[in-house]
This record gives sequence, C-alpha cells and structure tokens, in this order.
Amino acid sequence: MNAISTAALSPLPRIDADGRKNLVGLTREELEAEMLGFGLEKFRARQLWHWIYHRGATDFAVMTTLAKPVRDKLAEAYAVLRPTVVRDLKSTDGTRKWLLRMPDGQEVESVHIPEEDRGTLCVSSQVGCTLTCRFCHTGTQRLVRNLTAAEIVAQVMLARDALGEWPAPPDGRMVSNIVMMGMGEPLFNYENVAKALKIVMDGDGISISKRRITLSTSGVVPMMKRCGEELNVNLAVSLHAVTDELRDIIMPINRKYPLKELIDACRTYPGVNNARRITFEYVMLKGLNDSPADARALVNLLRGIPAKINLIPFNPWPGAPYERSTDRAIQVFGDIVNHAGYASPVRTPRGEDIMAACGQLKSESMKLTAAERARIQEVIAEKDAELAG
Repeated sequence: MNAISTAALSPLPRIDADGRKNLVGLTREELEAEMLGFGLEKFRARQLWHWIYHRGATDFAVMTTLAKPVRDKLAEAYAVLRPTVVRDLKSTDGTRKWLLRMPDGQEVESVHIPEEDRGTLCVSSQVGCTLTCRFCHTGTQRLVRNLTAAEIVAQVMLARDALGEWPAPPDGRMVSNIVMMGMGEPLFNYENVAKALKIVMDGDGISISKRRITLSTSGVVPMMKRCGEELNVNLAVSLHAVTDELRDIIMPINRKYPLKELIDACRTYPGVNNARRITFEYVMLKGLNDSPADARALVNLLRGIPAKINLIPFNPWPGAPYERSTDRAIQVFGDIVNHAGYASPVRTPRGEDIMAACGQLKSESMKLTAAERARIQEVIAEKDAELAG
C-alpha cells in the first residue's frame, strides 16, 4: 500500500458489543435519516443532537425531552459511545494526556493544554502515522488505520467529560481551541477530519468556532486548497527546513511536494490575510536548521505571506536522532525573524514529564532495546520506500 494513499483503510463498523449503532459522528442529515429509517419523526434528530453534542449525554434515560417509550426504544438500538481511557496522566504544568482505546483495541493519544486565556485540545487523526518526519516519534510507527469521524469527535467529547464542562462551564471553556496536531496527518484522512470538525463547529452543539480550530499539515499540497474552501479553519504548516535538501531528509514528504509547491499553496490558501495568518511550525534542531543563515533564508522563503512562525524547541524521545537547539541559538534565530516583521514566539514545551509535548505522542519513557530500535528503522525504511514509489 502506498504511504500517500490511505483511502483503503476502511473505517470500522459503528456497532458496539451489544449490536447497537453508535450515534456519535453522524451529521445532522445522517441522524435525521437514521431516525426516519427507525420509524421516528425527523425532529427527534434535533432533540438527540442537543443532548449528545450540547449536553454531553451518553445515557438515553437522561434525555427527558423525549418520551420514555422513545428513550427505551432508542436505548435498545443505539449507543452514544466514548473511547476507553487506558491512561490519564497529568503534568506538573497542568497539561493532561489521555491514552484512548478504540473498539478494535487500537490506541491514540489526546492532550489538553491549559493556558490563562484558553484551553487547547490536541486531537489525533490516525492510529500511527503515514509519514516519517525524523524528529517526531509518532512517525516511527506504522500507520494502522485512519480514525473515523466518530473517533475524532469523541476525543473532544471525552475531554469535556473529564474536565466537567457539559453543557458549558460557568467561568469559560476549558476546551476553547482545537488543534489537529496529534497522531497522524489530517489531510491524509481528510473526509473523516472534515466531517468531525463540522460537527464540532455546529452552533447548536459543541460550538467551537472555526477561528479557534487549527489544522496542521506536513504539506499535503493537493488537499490544502480544499481544506481552506470547505472548512476555512486556521492552517498550520510543519516547515522545519528552508531548503529541499534538508527537508527531503527530515521530512521525506518533501520529495513528493517540494518547498516551491508547498509555499505556492500557502500563498493561495483561501482566506489567508493579515488578520488570518498561516502559522509555520519550525522545530529547532541543534546544528541542523538553527543558524542565523537559516533564519534569514526562512524570512526570504516566506516573504509576502501573512504568517506567524512558531519556533519549537525539539522535544526528545527515546532513540531520537537529534538534540534541542541551545537557548542562545533559539533567541538569535527568533530575533532575526522577528526583526523582519514576523511574530516568532518560542513554544514553551508543555507536558514533557508525561511525554505529551509536540512530537512525543505515543512514546514510551524507557530506553529502547536494540531490537526495538531495529524495528523502528525497519518501519522508517518501509515508509520511505513506499513514499518514493
């Protein structure tokens, strides 16, 4: 299977162990059709939508705007499912990471990052990853399958469960922002990601504005315009290098979609302007991409694009081939970029003590054995061969 084509990774059936259909992940139209097919009135879909996505209900018994016979009938045929929480870790800085198990036993991670003015949830789109970005531990794992829309939405719903914010907290939302920056490449699972985000954005449900949703891509150029036109969410681009030669090495997807194509797609991204800038993510790798010359080249590369540049200190993981740039190198780099007129905040590593920082998801805290290291290299070699095919 080609690493770029994930369409063959079929979603799992929406059935629980008792044979009930899961209602999470259905669009409004699908929910209406489901109710009509079940012999209920169309307006029942509106009632269910409110209870599922506005109030966070998982038990039909609490849906008191529906008559009890209707609730009982629904409970026999349908379910409102969440993933199973395998591990719930909380960092000393307040970051929280959930390891979630899906019905087929596959696992993904979601991370909540609280800040003074917002609470950001980092959501996964795939089990494993299609890509082999050399600085990211998720990229050392084989892609198992795409997540369904239900599994993507459920990560948001479970976080709200855990943080106690159904239907809405009195002091502002703890999940106010969504970033599609977890495990996987969102644009290689676009249909499910788009469906999930439209549910999340619906004003009568979870109601998180598109202005507070950011989709991060490694540079899947053919899908970027469609994403902007259909979702109009904020775009973040994992850049990390200013030459094709280096980006080919640390982000092999660059061999498919080189920098010129990627930058052209950014310039024409629907809705980009000074009020809605593209965020370019740039991981700081010691001695590799962090020189003053690299900073000046970055400025030239992005010239004319309304942009913000997030400088990300490399977050190590067991067996990682790189080191974090020094604080001094990051400061000098940032000063050059900032002086050129681009905001260049340095992203403070969050959740490092629970392996929840950028690039660390689905990693283990212990050292790798030689056999485990060899298996990682085997996976990387397989992915690179598929990407080149």
